[in-house]
Amino acid sequence: MSARNRHKDRGISIDRFRWVDNPVELAADPGIDVFVELIGGENGIAAEAVEAALRAGKHVVTANKALLARHGVRLARLAEERGIALNFEAAVAGGIPVIKTIREALLGNEISRVYGILNGTCNYILTRMAEDRLALEDALAQAQELGFAEADPSADISGTDTAQKLVILARHAFGRWLPLESVCVEGIERLTLSDVDDALRRGCVIKLIAEATRDDDGAVSLRVAPVEIPATDALAQVRNEVNAVTLEGDFAGPLTFIGRGAGSRPTGSAVFADLVELALLHRSRWERN
Repeated sequence: MSARNRHKDRGISIDRFRWVDNPVELAADPGIDVFVELIGGENGIAAEAVEAALRAGKHVVTANKALLARHGVRLARLAEERGIALNFEAAVAGGIPVIKTIREALLGNEISRVYGILNGTCNYILTRMAEDRLALEDALAQAQELGFAEADPSADISGTDTAQKLVILARHAFGRWLPLESVCVEGIERLTLSDVDDALRRGCVIKLIAEATRDDDGAVSLRVAPVEIPATDALAQVRNEVNAVTLEGDFAGPLTFIGRGAGSRPTGSAVFADLVELALLHRSRWERN
């Protein structure tokens, strides 16, 4: 959908729209300033359209974690070469403004560790296993019924989805794009009720934890795995589809953010924030046009 033929009504810019069958055509449209990609997938039409938009000098806003985790280096270089923005707050932790926090509020800090719960589907499943004693398959079916899990949940329960988000967080926390293959990944697909019960008897709960750390020599390690957490820990209290991210800075100390990590409204909040940021940065030029 492309905005065309802008006009003013009571001082507000109102757009008319035209529909295109090919997103790549829209991406290169000279009548647009920003291309928003919410298609998903690391390759295919989403990747083609985002690259076409960047090559055409269009700012890009995306929620596509798979695309960024796989092609972030190349896409970021394209954006930098053309002096345009590649914004992707919605790609990690839904409505939690964790990327903007790292990129802006914590600029004066050296971050040594980023960790937390980044997948709402897995957190919902683990919550229901612990609290309702549901088998993993039954908890997953419930999550699908409620819209918290995809019809094909393999990327979630295998830990792949979480690993993709961790790569994006590490890029901002540590200033480099690391390959997805560098993440040590273990999912929850083999967890049983016995595992959950054993953890509970030890006063713990199991959470799928993503962790990125940088040591004193600058070496970065990325890991995703189910971890037993003491029931008194703040992360243990994060239930159902909610996400939580903790950032450890040398001056700010540990900061924890908790909120809904998926869904149309949290994602929409993050996408809209990226668009408003662009509008404010380029308001004078766009108003002249």
